[in-house]
Amino acid sequence: MSVVIVENDTSQWEDETGAVYHFPKRYQAFLVPGTEVIYYKGRIKDKTFASVRLSSDPHYFGTARIGKVYADTGSGKGDLYALIENFAQFEGAVPSKIDGVYLETIPATRVKNYWRDGVRPISQADFNAILSHAKLEPSQAEADVPNVEGDPFTFESANEGSKSSYFGTRYERRKDLRMKAIAIHGLDCKGCGFDFEQAYGKHAKGFIHVHHVVPISEFGAEKDVDPETDLVTLCANCHAVVHRKRDMTLSIDQLRGMVRGRWVFEPFAQTDS
Repeated sequence: MSVVIVENDTSQWEDETGAVYHFPKRYQAFLVPGTEVIYYKGRIKDKTFASVRLSSDPHYFGTARIGKVYADTGSGKGDLYALIENFAQFEGAVPSKIDGVYLETIPATRVKNYWRDGVRPISQADFNAILSHAKLEPSQAEADVPNVEGDPFTFESANEGSKSSYFGTRYERRKDLRMKAIAIHGLDCKGCGFDFEQAYGKHAKGFIHVHHVVPISEFGAEKDVDPETDLVTLCANCHAVVHRKRDMTLSIDQLRGMVRGRWVFEPFAQTDS
């Protein structure tokens, strides 16, 4: 089975194109590991997004595959996260209609409400028809990471020199891996339990460091990274402590053994100044 997944310019869902798809449980049966997907955007509603779209009209803009699916532990409605694999963006928009005919086959019983669904199962013939009009861009997941000297997200131990340091910086800063790690592990620190949004409010929503569990110096070369087992979310303090000693990198268990307490969030009393 193949599906079309809809990505809106503005949304309540915590999606990241080509990395994570956040969705309600009613679509769970469609978004199973291995499912081939095509990304779709509807007609533009806010022209400020025109510069980041391939077209203002309804169009398809990429293809991918569903990886592992995880429960959204912060949801009380059974929402889920699907990790996205092998994302490839189209060089140009593929319109929803070619010569006045939709590329998706619309069931006779769904003519009036077909386009409302955020996830739409399609036939292999429709999937192939859409791809036949597309030209794929090279994958951007392995693009070089910018210079991060002084970046607060970046911590190194002494053994992580030159090539190893490059790998570590690249792994920890690749946006797709970061978003996948957050979807799996959540936004609370796995060392001390700190949650930036709870402490600072909406301004800090979504903020957390992502740490590579295995010291990069042990790799010797590049390797595939599993965001479930190789990455973990840490607050800035715990991330710094993990790399505090120049000759070693603490394990998460070692870090937890050092923590002297847990964070308790209580609202400040408002006072007049």
